[in-house]
Amino acid sequence: MKEKERTTLSKKMMYGLVIFAILLVICISIPIMISLYYLEVKEYTNSAFSYTRTAADLIDGDRIAAYVETQEKDDYYNEILNFLNKTQLETDIRYYYVFVPKEDDLIYVWDAENNEGACELGQHEEYMEGGKEAVAAVYRHDPPEEIKMTNDPTYGFIVSAFSPVFNSAGEPVAVVGLDMSVPDIIQMFIRFFLLIVAVTAAASALMMVISYGVLKKSIIEPIDQLTDSAQKMVGNLEREKAIEIDIHTNDELETLADSFEKMDEDLRTYIKELAHVTAEKERIGAELNVATAIQADMLPKIFPYLPERKEFDLFASMTPAKEVGGDFYDFFMVDDDHLGIVIADVSGKGVPAALFMVIAKTLIKNNALPELSPGEVLEKVNDQLCEGNATGLFVTVWFAIVDLRTGSGISVNAGHEHPAVKRAVSGEYELVKYRHTPAVATMEGLVFRNREFQLEPGDMIFVYTDGVTEATDSGNNLFGEERLLEALNQCDSSDTKDILASVKRSIDTFVGEAPQFDDITMMAVKYNGSVTE
Repeated sequence: MKEKERTTLSKKMMYGLVIFAILLVICISIPIMISLYYLEVKEYTNSAFSYTRTAADLIDGDRIAAYVETQEKDDYYNEILNFLNKTQLETDIRYYYVFVPKEDDLIYVWDAENNEGACELGQHEEYMEGGKEAVAAVYRHDPPEEIKMTNDPTYGFIVSAFSPVFNSAGEPVAVVGLDMSVPDIIQMFIRFFLLIVAVTAAASALMMVISYGVLKKSIIEPIDQLTDSAQKMVGNLEREKAIEIDIHTNDELETLADSFEKMDEDLRTYIKELAHVTAEKERIGAELNVATAIQADMLPKIFPYLPERKEFDLFASMTPAKEVGGDFYDFFMVDDDHLGIVIADVSGKGVPAALFMVIAKTLIKNNALPELSPGEVLEKVNDQLCEGNATGLFVTVWFAIVDLRTGSGISVNAGHEHPAVKRAVSGEYELVKYRHTPAVATMEGLVFRNREFQLEPGDMIFVYTDGVTEATDSGNNLFGEERLLEALNQCDSSDTKDILASVKRSIDTFVGEAPQFDDITMMAVKYNGSVTE
């Protein structure tokens, strides 16, 4: 069938676009008005901050504390007050003052006396709404110079600026503030804005009358038909008969109507298929939620662990990259005097890794008998995991057993990250690097080498998975071992929970908005020494 030659919709819309162009010219004046407004305000902003910075640089910050404490004025005090008074009289400044911020209120040091209600030295005043937050933003080194504009009942629109005063040690000790009038500028731009609105409204009304007649026949009525057909389609997707649209405009709208009829048929088929897919997705989602809960319950999460045992303190956390992860940690008493510590990382992600993690965790704990060393335990676990390991998964493990009476310990590292140890004597975390054994479940018959170590009271052990050092920012840079040691050594607390929180904050700051690609698992252990009754 020969296709009919149709007039393009673009030709019909040409006149409408001409009208739109005229209106666009008018609308462009609005951003111009806004730009002019902000240029004017910027001048007042620069001026306001120049006054606050000048006063802040002039004031000797080392004298502030004495004035607040004694509330006694001297020649220097009067010199600064005279400067504020003179500057206020010669400018549009309405209020020019210096205060010391406190937790619940502020204390005035200087206040220019050219307005009624000037505050005396040592006078307290509560923060206005939002004032405490505004002061906190500038009461520091290199504060942002952000102007605040308000409408004062007496002086009209005013801008407020704040700059910190520093003492000789470079610490902020007070704040210089001012309020400056912005005369007539607001009224001028309001009048300009109202004029633009009036002209635009009049032009728009005229153009709407003209455009409506042109567009009604060629666009509005066909669109109305399409709308009615859409309502019929949505209202009854299960009907047997397809919708029919009677549009004969010889342009893209007629082509759209033909496509709409075809879409109706395809959509009804798609809805039926989507219902089946959605039900399956909801079922899988529910199962993942259950798996997440099961995995979380598998990991010890009650802290402190054995609070009656004062020989040690520990804390651990895991943040999975997916709904379920492959990392795990564990700690348990092998017998009355020996503590077992495990941290591990299963290869892969998601449900398969989580299932393998559950098996590996269970086997390690079940095989950790008093008569076996950590290496011997992993040898048994390795052979058990290799049986029927069709998926080829493996797990890196750091496993140690510590004698709580003496602090002596034995560890085995099966392809895992190097632990970080902080000696009470040195006070610095260092990575303990030594040759690894291959990961568990890579092949049967592996022999895992034990390594002896000694803990003294106050020593700390930090173990983790590669999700910590391989955390990646938006520039594909790794967090790395150096940043890890820096985060550990910057933490002043010896509390194991605080240590993990400090490292996690450092990782989050480094990564920013980049997505998390791997599980982040950490554990910190502090040895307190043998405790006798």
